[in-house]
Amino acid sequence: MKEQTKQLEEQHEIFPDEMFEIVGRKEDESEKINKPVLSNWQDGWLRLKQNKAAIVSLFVIFIIVFLSFVGPYFNEYSYDQTDYDNVYSEPSKEHWLGTDKFGRDQWTRLWEGTRISLYIAVLAAVLDIMIGITYGAISAWKGGRVDNIMQRIIEVLVGIPNLIIIILLIMWMSPGIMTIMLAMVITGWVNMARLVRGQVFKLKTQEYVLASRALGASTSRIILGHMLPNTFGIIIINLMFTIPSAIFTEAFLSFIGLGLQEPLASLGVLINDGYHAMRNQFYLLAYPAIVIVALMVSFNLLADGLRDAFDPRMRK
Repeated sequence: MKEQTKQLEEQHEIFPDEMFEIVGRKEDESEKINKPVLSNWQDGWLRLKQNKAAIVSLFVIFIIVFLSFVGPYFNEYSYDQTDYDNVYSEPSKEHWLGTDKFGRDQWTRLWEGTRISLYIAVLAAVLDIMIGITYGAISAWKGGRVDNIMQRIIEVLVGIPNLIIIILLIMWMSPGIMTIMLAMVITGWVNMARLVRGQVFKLKTQEYVLASRALGASTSRIILGHMLPNTFGIIIINLMFTIPSAIFTEAFLSFIGLGLQEPLASLGVLINDGYHAMRNQFYLLAYPAIVIVALMVSFNLLADGLRDAFDPRMRK
């Protein structure tokens, strides 16, 4: 026994502890987090970047929005400037996309019309979201009789066809940007109100909300500080779906003559003009049709990508 102990001491002198390195798990690093902690938005953005269709759609939307603001300034023509000597002129160096029946430059009118259509659609969608969030949050938070009354109002609005309300309002008021926007807002907020109501109903029983109420937090603080941040994903996704729907509604109303009127330009007005001249000047219809299709497809693909990125049920 003494000889074995003596041999171990000699080996320890030859091979000290400093010559060895621990290759297994270290106790002091067992609880260490190696990956960076990501917020829900950061994780959603990383997941969105993996969706090539959504990224391409985002790029297409950016290009169209950029051209809608700077495109009309690429030449010296204005959207309502007439030139009867160049009526129905084909695309050329002077008029890149040709001219219409009044000799107006189609390039300028295309991007001016795109900007107006986007303005109407985005503003109407933002108003829909603001009204829907407020209405749905109050309905779910109050609950009981207040919720029943508010939901009956929504059911009445849903029971009336949206298009009939829009047409009647436009016929009662003079057609214009504000008229079309208000007509789309009248019932457009209903879907958002229902989504927010369902989300608030689910969140109001969560532990952190009950803890905030127990600590004396006000209703507005709980809704603005806890509930709405947890519904931003649904809000943004619904916004991306609402914008193309509003663009299509504006184009449809202008196409049937209930929307904007000339010399104002919008995608619907341009498509209507191109429709009447499509037999001999098909390019007047093709350009606005390509833009509106690109916008609607891009917004829908981007909305699908956002839903996949921010929906926890889609995560693997």
